[in-house]
Amino acid sequence: MDNADQGSGTPGESAPLPLTEPAEGTPDVIADSGELRAACARLAEGSGALAVDTERASGYRYWPKAYLVQIRREGAGTFLIDPIPLRDQLAPLAEVMNSVEWVLHAASQDLPCLAELGLRPPSLFDTELAGRLAGYQRVALGTLVESLLGYRLEKGHSAADWSRRPLPVEWLNYAALDVELLVPLRAKLEAELAASGKLDWAYQEFEAVRTAEPPGPRAEPWRRTSGIHKIRTARGLAAVRALWEERDELARRRDRAPGRILPDSAIVNAVLADPRTPAELSKLPVFGGRVQRRHTDRWLRQLQHARTLPEADLPNTAVSNDGPPPPNRWADKDPDAAARLAAAKTALADLAERHRLPVENLLLPDLVRRTCWRPPSDTSAESVATVLAAGGARPWQVALTAEALSAALRAGS
Repeated sequence: MDNADQGSGTPGESAPLPLTEPAEGTPDVIADSGELRAACARLAEGSGALAVDTERASGYRYWPKAYLVQIRREGAGTFLIDPIPLRDQLAPLAEVMNSVEWVLHAASQDLPCLAELGLRPPSLFDTELAGRLAGYQRVALGTLVESLLGYRLEKGHSAADWSRRPLPVEWLNYAALDVELLVPLRAKLEAELAASGKLDWAYQEFEAVRTAEPPGPRAEPWRRTSGIHKIRTARGLAAVRALWEERDELARRRDRAPGRILPDSAIVNAVLADPRTPAELSKLPVFGGRVQRRHTDRWLRQLQHARTLPEADLPNTAVSNDGPPPPNRWADKDPDAAARLAAAKTALADLAERHRLPVENLLLPDLVRRTCWRPPSDTSAESVATVLAAGGARPWQVALTAEALSAALRAGS
């Protein structure tokens, strides 16, 4: 779970109580089918929602799969499950989990890797999203637990290599604590949302997260190489693409994070330097290392391939995009659209402040930009509401913003 702070919350009146280990002790990791069945029996006998979290190995492994699943339920306790050796034996766990509400923090981070294991919630409560809707500026798990429950959680292992075995005890403490207080935190946030009239909004958001389709593959993912803006020619971009795709294939086969195979900065440096020999390549940062020298021929071969590509196979220097241009170009390209966007931003910011919401949770910025760039011919509130709903806005968002956005579209034209 990512515990990075994202703003500022309301501190408690007294110093928070440090929580360094689970109240019932650190659970053993379950990696045996018999132990899993026993754990599932206990979970089935528990009551209430399941507190759920996962630990992945982002930055270490290519595939974003779960290397640890943490579950807690009232009356049953906390369980730490290693899904790697149990991958084809999780049916008993699915039988329990897929019929009970889950409580997660930043659910969209965990749901995909849990779905790969056949684990899908029938309903969920997302404490991070609830915190945002409740008006908290800092919605990290540790910050919300400290603000609302008065405990300070152990931190420091979210970016660890969770594919490591065996997992250190201090890591297991951290993992267990991530679900220790999720249900009490949910109760606090649910009460706050109900008191402010936002609980229905929250459940609409939770359901949107739960039912969201997995994102499709990116078109030309190599264009996201950090530092690619330094490459100005089509042939240079072809070299970036060749190195990126070779690295990706190698990372995929080895199940290693691509940046650990070859950093983005090394790709860009190689394209800018355009080395022709092993000696020239080895003089560049990163490429002179012992591990990289084993791949020298591989990288040089891709650079040579890019040099000899026919013109027709070179990538475009301009990125194709079906959306509007960057807002800083609107004034030159379409002054009316720029005026509409400025009016919309002001109206939505006022609404967000009035309802104590982050403006990006009130309405997705991309949807706002698209609507302002190419507004419907009929800018009535009813027509704008239809456009927003078609763009994925939830009913509560449409009801709150359609009239204000309609007025902004008319004022800017």
